[in-house]
Amino acid sequence: MKTQLKMLLAIVVLLWPVLTLAQTPVSAATSEVMQVGVRVSPPFVMKDANGYYHGLTIELWEHIADVNNYEFNYQEAGLEQLFEGVVAGDYAVGLGAISVTADRERRIDFTLPFYNAGLAIAVPAAAEPGWWTLTKRFFSLDFLTVVLVLIVILLVAGGLVWLAERRHNPDEFKSSKLQGIGAGFWWAAVTMTTVGYGDKSPRTNAGRLVALIWMFTSVVIISSFTASITSALTVNRLSALVQGKDDLANVRVASVPASYSASWLERENLGYQQYPDLATALRSIQTGKADAVVYDAPLLKYQLRKDFAGLTVLKDVFAPQDYALVLPPQAAEREAINRALLRYIRSAEWRQSVNRYLGDEL
Repeated sequence: MKTQLKMLLAIVVLLWPVLTLAQTPVSAATSEVMQVGVRVSPPFVMKDANGYYHGLTIELWEHIADVNNYEFNYQEAGLEQLFEGVVAGDYAVGLGAISVTADRERRIDFTLPFYNAGLAIAVPAAAEPGWWTLTKRFFSLDFLTVVLVLIVILLVAGGLVWLAERRHNPDEFKSSKLQGIGAGFWWAAVTMTTVGYGDKSPRTNAGRLVALIWMFTSVVIISSFTASITSALTVNRLSALVQGKDDLANVRVASVPASYSASWLERENLGYQQYPDLATALRSIQTGKADAVVYDAPLLKYQLRKDFAGLTVLKDVFAPQDYALVLPPQAAEREAINRALLRYIRSAEWRQSVNRYLGDEL
């Protein structure tokens, strides 16, 4: 019996270092706090006044972390900084509204997609009915200016023909200033519009010279007036000019560099104005510096609902893309994260979260 106890004790002594060595990494891995890089992209990642992060991607990640017992800290980063941090091992995971692309896949790894999106176009909204806008144009400063200039020209032409005709043709051009200039104004108007009632016509050589010059001048005036009046009454609705992505070559486009939308614009050889973030790009439309903004459809629609009156997003969504979480290449946690992600995005809880943040985007 004593011999057997001695042998058992010897075996335990021999195996103890091995058991200790095997258990140490598991304990350390369990207690390690993951550093999670986050890129603010409302409504997927948002930051409140107290510095707390929330949003659709945040809820997804915190569910995954809860299922897999991950401890983590958030660290805010720009898009390129987030990619570099994941590659360098500074971040175990990257969160945001981050599109899966072949170029990015060469540098980093992705989880399975959790949301399917696409690009859309924001343009000025036509908030008023066309007839009301057209009616208002009749009382606009541009329209009234054109009419006033025309009246002055008619008065000048009418006054000249009255001066030539008042003594030799008093029946048609009264000698009194008010009636005479009024008659001259009427003659100038009907002559310019080629109506020519024939109720008044110059009889003197001076009057006919004025009439000849006026008739040729009227051709130029009526053409210019027509163009000016049309311009003044035109309803300039950019949303009608930009019906889809095929119209972007004809307008001033704004977007955010290093984004999926910027990559698409560059592939299509479409020049665009670069702005540091989506909100600044949208403000460029309001200030008249740009005509349209191309960006991720759900992010555009969320921003417009929250902050930007007078803009609208066109219905057509193009250039489909998938959002996923960013992982280091060959991440050990990839399978565990994917399993938790798949289960969650198929749940009613996830659908409720999507509806809460994106409305009818599901």
